[in-house]
Amino acid sequence: MSNGDGVTAMASDAVETVKEKVAEVSGAVASSASATVAKVKKAAKTAEKKVKTKVAEAKKAAKSAEKTVKTKVAKARKAVKKAVAATKKKLTTASKDAKKEVAVLKKKVAAKKVAGKAPAKKAVAKKAPAKKAPAKTAVKKAPAKKAAVKKAPAKKAAASKAPAKKAAKKAVKKVAKKAAGKTASK
Repeated sequence: MSNGDGVTAMASDAVETVKEKVAEVSGAVASSASATVAKVKKAAKTAEKKVKTKVAEAKKAAKSAEKTVKTKVAKARKAVKKAVAATKKKLTTASKDAKKEVAVLKKKVAAKKVAGKAPAKKAVAKKAPAKKAPAKTAVKKAPAKKAAVKKAPAKKAAASKAPAKKAAKKAVKKVAKKAAGKTASK
């Protein structure tokens, strides 16, 4: 029986040794696990602080960018308003100048019409006696031809009406182009 007691003692010693090793290992694992947890917590806190600072910086940058955009937009609006006002002034002055020039050209055309109509009336007046005496001799027909020749200036005056209108239109267009060119260059 002493063999049985020796085996039991040996088995109990082995169990004791295993118990001690398990306690040592579990202590080491627990301490390393708690250290690891502490390290993870610390890393998480530092990461959180970094994220908060980055978010704050981003917000500040967004606000400053927004202010910059607002000021630039306001400046651009002012510049556009000034340019539009200046262009309107230039266009109104150009329009007034063009109207003045059109009036001058109309007066010139009217004067040419009056000058052209006066000889035409004279030609018609001279032509009337030629019609009254168709039965007279051939010598009298010669003045009738002169009257017809004198009528040619009346036709020229009538023919010059269209070029005069064209000239007036060209002048108006020229003034409008000059005004547009001045506004575009400034």
